Amino acid sequence: MTTTPTEPPPVPSTGSRASSGTTNATSTRAPTAAPPEMKAPLAPLSRRRVDTILSRAVAGFGIVFGAQAIPAMLAQYGFAEPMWAMIAIPVVYASLVFSLLCALAKRFVVGAARVVAFIYIAALVTWPLFVADPAQVQSGDHWLYQLTTVATAAAAIGFRTRIATIYLVVVPLIYGVIRALPQGGTGPVELGFFNAVYAIILGAAVLVIVTMLRVAASNVDTAQQTALSRYSRAVRQHATEVERVQVDAIVHDSVLTTLLTAARAHGDREQALAGRMAADAMRHLADAALVTPDDGSTVRFRQLADRLGAAARGMPVAFSLRRRGVDARIIPAGTAESLYSAAMQAMVNSAQHAGGPGVRRWLHVTGMPEGLIEIVVGDAGAGFDLASVPEERLGVRRSIVERTASGGGTAEVASAPGRGTVVTLHWSGAVDEAADADRDESSDDTAGGTA
Repeated sequence: MTTTPTEPPPVPSTGSRASSGTTNATSTRAPTAAPPEMKAPLAPLSRRRVDTILSRAVAGFGIVFGAQAIPAMLAQYGFAEPMWAMIAIPVVYASLVFSLLCALAKRFVVGAARVVAFIYIAALVTWPLFVADPAQVQSGDHWLYQLTTVATAAAAIGFRTRIATIYLVVVPLIYGVIRALPQGGTGPVELGFFNAVYAIILGAAVLVIVTMLRVAASNVDTAQQTALSRYSRAVRQHATEVERVQVDAIVHDSVLTTLLTAARAHGDREQALAGRMAADAMRHLADAALVTPDDGSTVRFRQLADRLGAAARGMPVAFSLRRRGVDARIIPAGTAESLYSAAMQAMVNSAQHAGGPGVRRWLHVTGMPEGLIEIVVGDAGAGFDLASVPEERLGVRRSIVERTASGGGTAEVASAPGRGTVVTLHWSGAVDEAADADRDESSDDTAGGTA
C-alpha cells in the first residue's frame, strides 16, 4: 500500500534566528506557470522632455516657414542691395538650420533659439538701410514677415517668459513701422498695423502653449520627486530596521559567543580558538558596516547633486561647485548614499588637512552618457604621500574607497606633497528616464560657509 506524501505545514516566522539543529523541509508543490511578460512602463513626461519636444517642434516649423518664404524672397531679391541680400539671406536660413540641428542633437538648444531671435532682429533692422531704390514701391509683405512667428517662437524657447513677451510685442511692431516707411515699400499704415497685430496674436498663442506646458511639466516633476522622496524614506527606514536585526543577530551569534568562549579559555588551544573567533566576529561586523542593504529604493541624480551642493555650501571653507549633465537619471538609494558619504569625507579631509581658506577647492558633479556618474573633489593644498599613510588611518581607505566600492562604484585618490589632492568617484549603471532630455545644462557657482 502506497501513501501520498503530504506537504509539511509552513513554519511561522518569529523574527529570531533558528538554531543550528533545525532542518528545512522541502516542498512537493508543483511549479506554477511564469507570469506573462509585461511591457516596461513609459518614462514620465518630465520638464526636460517637454523642453526637447517644444524645441524640436519650433525648429521644425521654422524650416517649414522658411521654405514657404523662399518664393517671396526670390521675387524681392532685386529690391535690396546685393551685398545685404548676399549676407542676410544665408545667415537667416543658416540660423534656422543650426537651430534644428541643435534640437535634434539635444545640445545648445537654448543658445540656438537665441541666435535665431537675434539674427532675425538684425536682419529686420538693417532691411530699410539697404534698399536698392526707396522710390520703387514694393507690393505685398516682405519675405521677413513670414518668419516673424518663427522668431517669436524661438524667443519663447530661448528666453524667460517676461523677455519673450517683450520680444513678442516689440518685433512685430518694428516690422509694422518699417513697412509704412518709404524704405519698407510705403505700405498703408493700416496694413502694417494689421500685420503686426496678427503676428502678435500668433506669437502669443505659441508663448502661452510653451509656458503652460513648461509649468505643468515642472509641477509633475515636483510632485513625482516629492512622492519618490517619501517612498525612499519609508523604504530606507524599513531597511534600517532589517539591518539592525541582522547586526543584532551577528552580535548575538558571534560576539557574545566569542566573549563566552574567551572567558572559559584556560589552555592554549582554547585561547587560540577564542582569538580566531574574535577575528571572525570583527570581520562580520566590518562587512555589516560596509554592505548597504538592497532595499529597492531609488533617488534621482538631481537629488544627489543637490545634497552634495548643500554639503559643499555648509563647509567651513569655500568650494567651487560645477554641475553638468545633472538630469533625472535613477540611482539606487544605497549607491547614492555611498557616493554622498565618500564625497563628504573627501571634502572634510580637504577642509581639515589641505590648508587654510585661501586654498582653491572644487566639487564637480557630472552626468555622462550611458549612465556614468562622476564626482570630483579636489584642492590645490598641501597634499600627502599615499604610500606613507598608516594602516590605522581609515579616512581614505575605509570612508572613501571602500565606501564607494560598497555602492558598486570606484574611487581614485591622486595626491602628492605640495600638489594638492584630487578624489574622483565613478559609478556606472544609472537609468536615465529622460533619454530624450537636453543635457546641456551647466552651472558654475561658489559654495562655501563661515567657520
